[in-house]
Amino acid sequence: MTASRLVIYNTLTRQKERFEPMHAPQVGMYVCGPTVYGDPHLGHARPAITFDLVFRYLQHLGYKVRYVRNITDVGHLEHDADEGEDKIAKKARLEQLEPMEIAQYYTNRYHEAMDRLGCLRPSIEPHATGHIIEQQQLVQQILNRGFAYESNGSIYFDIEAYNKQYKYGVLSGRSLENIKDASRDNLDGVGEKRNQADFALWKKAQPEHIMRWPSPWSDGFPGWHCECTAMGRKYLGEEFDIHGGGMDLVFPHHECEIAQAVASMGHQAVKYWMHNNMLTINGQKMGKSLGNFITLNQFFTGDHPLLSKAYAPMVIRFFILSAHYRGTVDFSDEALQAAEKGLEKLMNGISDLQRIAVSPQCDPETEKTVKTLRDRCYDAMNDDFATPQVISLLFEGCTVVNKLIDHKATICADCLKELKDTMHLFTFDILGLQPQNAGADNAAREEAFGKVVDMVLDLRAKAKANKDWATSDQIRDALAQAGFEVKDTKDGVTWKLNK
Repeated sequence: MTASRLVIYNTLTRQKERFEPMHAPQVGMYVCGPTVYGDPHLGHARPAITFDLVFRYLQHLGYKVRYVRNITDVGHLEHDADEGEDKIAKKARLEQLEPMEIAQYYTNRYHEAMDRLGCLRPSIEPHATGHIIEQQQLVQQILNRGFAYESNGSIYFDIEAYNKQYKYGVLSGRSLENIKDASRDNLDGVGEKRNQADFALWKKAQPEHIMRWPSPWSDGFPGWHCECTAMGRKYLGEEFDIHGGGMDLVFPHHECEIAQAVASMGHQAVKYWMHNNMLTINGQKMGKSLGNFITLNQFFTGDHPLLSKAYAPMVIRFFILSAHYRGTVDFSDEALQAAEKGLEKLMNGISDLQRIAVSPQCDPETEKTVKTLRDRCYDAMNDDFATPQVISLLFEGCTVVNKLIDHKATICADCLKELKDTMHLFTFDILGLQPQNAGADNAAREEAFGKVVDMVLDLRAKAKANKDWATSDQIRDALAQAGFEVKDTKDGVTWKLNK
């Protein structure tokens, strides 16, 4: 079984490791989801597509995957600091709406965009606001074990105390001294914290703060890092297999998650930490101030100065999968045009599989390519989800198809079936690509198909009118042989294709 050969790069150990679930065939996977205060953009698309691929492949290998992806609808402060205004609350104030109206609207927008990108919905999608009690319980456990302290109604994680017994910085590789140095210019919580590197577990709400909940310490709200630790544990247990997210979350978010888990339970919760790399636009980090901030909807409509045209969602997905998830991706209009041509080539190759004539035997080169294609695709996927290699191999399949169409090679029935099955399996089921405008294309094909049949039947009607019974019967018999049922009625001729 190919499952035993799967290796995954573990950010925690900085090496590839054989994937061995703790409770096979069950697999638990938690992925950090969006903060829902604005339209989804490329930064949302890459982790969603990356871990959709992981989800699909693990299921294909026979694992029963519980995929949990959170919705952050509270506690994500401006600049991800301990002070400031909650991003959702800020948006609600500016638009004079309830915070939950903002959260619901942008959650819906996120779902719509991810659906169009072909991402399967997770097994569970918990919201931070629905798990305030669990987050308070986590904070209390950390307090009880002596790794947090109360200050003016807020609760802070005590990094110095934690570091005496454990080690803060195991995921990012940062030392406590480096973290302290980086925090010295941070004025957030001055006078409340024992150490400027300490992070908030619970924040006392200021009078103007909209989103607040009662707690044993104050009316306030949870720190950003608490939700994932609390919800991951609730739905996947005290230990689970995979935690994923973007590389920008390694520090501080995932580092703080590890510290919270160890401080509350005495042990790590996650076996494999997976991170997709970052993306840029024309070589620059995406940002509104740079004028290169492009939402997914703008890609789909082409409504942005940096885009020459609209790009279908599958072009975005294909482009992201064309790079390894741990490699950087640079979006540009030219790169997307190239991806569009590549996707078209792949889809044309799969479509042309239906036009290939079967021969009594394969030529040796075709037989070798086809019979090894599936295993080579599995080898690529099992090597830390190497999608660029999979796509390259699928293009090899397209080359075989082109040779067969041009009668420069021959293929037998068994090999043709194997080629079809392999191309469909890895293109549609595992990579999650979909034919572009399949519904519109099918409707157009059916319309053209019907017009051709009607034209042939018109020729038959003219033959009958001229008493050319031989031609009339020949057309009828040829249609019947092709699977058409033609009936002459008093109201005219009817036809249907017997499938």
